[in-house]
Amino acid sequence: MDIGEGKVVCVTGANGYIASWIVKSLLLRGYTVKGTVRDSNDPKKVEHLYKLEGAKERLQLIKANLVEEGSFDSAIEGCDGVFHTASPCTFRSKDPQNELIDPAVNGTLNVLKSCAKSPSVKRVILTSSTASLQCNRRPKTPETIVDESWNSDPEFCKTYKGYYAISKTLAEEAAWKFAKENSIDLVCINPGTVLGPLLQPTINTTSALILNLINGTETFPNSSRPWINIKDVVNAHIQAFEIPSANGRYCVVESVEHFSEIVKILHDLYPTLQLPERCADDKPLRIEFIPLKVGLKETVESLKDKNFVNF
Repeated sequence: MDIGEGKVVCVTGANGYIASWIVKSLLLRGYTVKGTVRDSNDPKKVEHLYKLEGAKERLQLIKANLVEEGSFDSAIEGCDGVFHTASPCTFRSKDPQNELIDPAVNGTLNVLKSCAKSPSVKRVILTSSTASLQCNRRPKTPETIVDESWNSDPEFCKTYKGYYAISKTLAEEAAWKFAKENSIDLVCINPGTVLGPLLQPTINTTSALILNLINGTETFPNSSRPWINIKDVVNAHIQAFEIPSANGRYCVVESVEHFSEIVKILHDLYPTLQLPERCADDKPLRIEFIPLKVGLKETVESLKDKNFVNF
């Protein structure tokens, strides 16, 4: 028997990049899925979902809007669990308050309010981001331990126009507060920059980062990012729902690499691509320094080898 057989779950923003893969995985595991979309009549938004294995028998798409309170009630009613993935994702916005921050925060609260109305909901999985915890002034070294207390600082984010980080930070903070006040079992997944195959026919924000590199741009960004494969992100969501002991926040990151390394890897994979050779600015690339502890150990070991000390 499939683990999800007989269970009903809701996935918000079901046609999005991450959500589409979550829907696919849930259907393959036997779940019945109620997915929410803003426009269920647009083939570009929903056709790829209806083509998924098991969709004909166990997928229902329901119209819902993040900014309309109560619009998720029917989709969530009777569900065993909810995967709240719907949230605007863009790194450039002319009106960040209305296009990013308000829909993220109010949308999350609207979904959780619908969850609070449905006694069948056993757990809510919130798709957040490492952007909600890494954008602050706290020192970050190889020895630094990032724990549950880490959050991004919205005021600091404003200094570099990091409005996406602000939206994810405030949405997650609002979610934890509401969940605690209403006894909702909430688990949060915080993935880095997500890469991997697209199920939807439209380009998403993180895939656009790579498309831009191979599409003729002359420079690459002078920044490092945490990276993770979409399949690992989906697996984390599924485990967070299915494993009873799962709780709190989970960072999902495979590696942290500068864009210069991304370009190098792409060149190794596809030698004929015309990739950018120059960095976007002349500032030094971020250097990962060797920790003091390592340097001290190497020094003492060398002193022993040279017979300056014996112990």
